Amino acid sequence: MTYIKVGLIGYKFMGKAHTQAYKNTNFYFEPQDPFQLKAICGRNEESVKAAAHTYGWESSETDWRSVVERDDIDLIDIVTPSNTHKDIAIAAAKAGKHVLTEKPMALNVSDAKEMLKAVTDAGVQHMVSFNYRRVPAIALAKRMIAEARIGNIYHMRAHYLQDWLADPQSPFAWRLDKNVAGSGAHGDLNAHIVDLARYLVGEFAEVIGMSETFVKERPVDNGKEGKRDVTVDDTTLFLARFDNGAVGNIEATRYATGRKNKNYIEINGSRGSIVFDFERMNELQFFSNEDEEHVQGYRTILVTEPDAHDYMKAWWPPGHLIGYEHAFTHQANDLADAITRQKPVYPNFEDGLRCQQVLEAVENSVKTRTWEMVEKSNG
Repeated sequence: MTYIKVGLIGYKFMGKAHTQAYKNTNFYFEPQDPFQLKAICGRNEESVKAAAHTYGWESSETDWRSVVERDDIDLIDIVTPSNTHKDIAIAAAKAGKHVLTEKPMALNVSDAKEMLKAVTDAGVQHMVSFNYRRVPAIALAKRMIAEARIGNIYHMRAHYLQDWLADPQSPFAWRLDKNVAGSGAHGDLNAHIVDLARYLVGEFAEVIGMSETFVKERPVDNGKEGKRDVTVDDTTLFLARFDNGAVGNIEATRYATGRKNKNYIEINGSRGSIVFDFERMNELQFFSNEDEEHVQGYRTILVTEPDAHDYMKAWWPPGHLIGYEHAFTHQANDLADAITRQKPVYPNFEDGLRCQQVLEAVENSVKTRTWEMVEKSNG
């Protein structure tokens, strides 16, 4: 049996999510070439060794370059802060490794273009971890839109709401440093919405946005080391026009008190509407204006039918729900299939670049306070 031998760069929240995805893919989907957990990497030797033992990795490293250079690695999975993605991805591609990276793909459009060129020149598989595409309800929404069940799309409205920074005394973290994260709620949360919008609605044409940083500095180590300036946005909102004539409004914030991870998207068309709310991730709401008037209304579709809904055959009988981690498993399975069969996989680095171009256009519009066209070039 042949294996896809993985080197994982990073080991905390996303490292744990990606690790279980590889294990679950092997167990539930039984890919032709299963994943083998060869090496996990982190800067703290003691912590990464503990993660390797807990998660079931064969070995641990403290230098990502050592992992990239190993002959027993086929796939480099990058779950580190955004400022490291470019160097790791380019080095991995030059070493002939397939590359999976967390979002946002890069700090800026220029870096994303370099990353796309590197994987294209190397002829390796490349993927960006926009995991919400792999939620079965989103897959159903994509299918229903393709079947013209909501007709021509007019509106897309979406918001991604969290509240983990609502307390002004919450400590400083790397996600609040522009040099490391690139941006705040915009790149972290709006990136997901932009990708879903591109997936379900179409390409962005132009945008105009606004952003705000509510708390300008944060305590370090419970205030023992003073405070550090917050150099990213706490919230970014923007309006959009799409190439197909649809319009959209999008909001991301880390200050929506009481909201932990509310990723909501609504799409209105000439024949009906679709609504997805991640807090009810096994459901999709659908309205059709072609129903008879006396029974019109939003219907709730429970997306758990093994023979009707994408990805569900691997899991449980109808009505038995899946959760957040399963989207990562679906992502890993699709990547395994692409590597084994040498076929394209999406969202890839071109999708990552397209998303980055939208994010950057919004950032530019915040500065200029005018509409900004979204760049479409790969070069």
